Amino acid sequence: METFGEFEFIEFIKKRFPVSHNFMGIGDDCAIISQGGEDLLFSTDFLVEGVHFLKTVSSAEDVGWKAAAVNLSDIAAMGGTPIATFLSIALPESAQGDWAKRFIEGFVEISRLFDVPLLGGDTTSSLRDIAVNVGILGQCPSGKGITRNNAKIGETIYVTGNLGDSAGGLYSVLKGIDKTVDVETLINRHKRPVPRISEGKTLMMSGKVGAMMDISDGIASDLKHIMKASGVGAVVEIDKLPYSKELISVSIEYGWDRCKLAVGGGEDFELLFTAPEDFDKQIDIPIYPIGKIVCGKELIWTIDNKPVDLNFTGYKHF
Repeated sequence: METFGEFEFIEFIKKRFPVSHNFMGIGDDCAIISQGGEDLLFSTDFLVEGVHFLKTVSSAEDVGWKAAAVNLSDIAAMGGTPIATFLSIALPESAQGDWAKRFIEGFVEISRLFDVPLLGGDTTSSLRDIAVNVGILGQCPSGKGITRNNAKIGETIYVTGNLGDSAGGLYSVLKGIDKTVDVETLINRHKRPVPRISEGKTLMMSGKVGAMMDISDGIASDLKHIMKASGVGAVVEIDKLPYSKELISVSIEYGWDRCKLAVGGGEDFELLFTAPEDFDKQIDIPIYPIGKIVCGKELIWTIDNKPVDLNFTGYKHF
């Protein structure tokens, strides 16, 4: 029986649905629909119980927050402004009362933070697990949305913040370690990521960003999407990866490999992008250079400018 990997399946679908010149379809953080002076952005994401969240770990409010956050992050990755969300949710009988109400409260909390209304969706029953699908609509000036396919050889690779905190939070929960202040901080960053809407718009308005996406599966996977779309290679300097003091402290205490968490953990929802060298000195938001775009197709990891064999991979659903 023939089986697909996740990204092979996406490529199969993409080939079956060619799009006209007025659209940019499958293959980026959002679809783009040209509308004259403004481009419409649209994206959608699934959260499935047992895959993306555990009811024993995350509160209903946390799941509601995250369901909206991951979609808002897609708009941020294009440098856009979110306009509205659409929510479809399948609930087993056990979640059709109090859990459902608390889920909506979490969804409301982050929606109000970014002034994004919920305009519709669908509800249905489920025989077992909770499934949540959110669609999001955004906009950006015509032709200004930042895509994955415009990284240029010689550009520097940047991220907008610390890497590995979300994975460190998940580790903390799954391993049941003592909830110190540092551990609680990591757990909160896993359960309630904050999408980089303002940073994305600032980067878009600079006009200097080549390619960009958000970090959902870890840079070991996500950077390869930029490389493939742009037809380039990349070098990442491991010793330049930014870490929070909380992740450093907890990793030292429990013997974790924080590089593995940062590179392959995913769900940090920071922005990963390319721009000219020294761009970090030209813009008024914190960004961190971690490597270079180079010729070829390989992703090379280095320490002290020397290549190292790093077998970490990002998350794949199948």
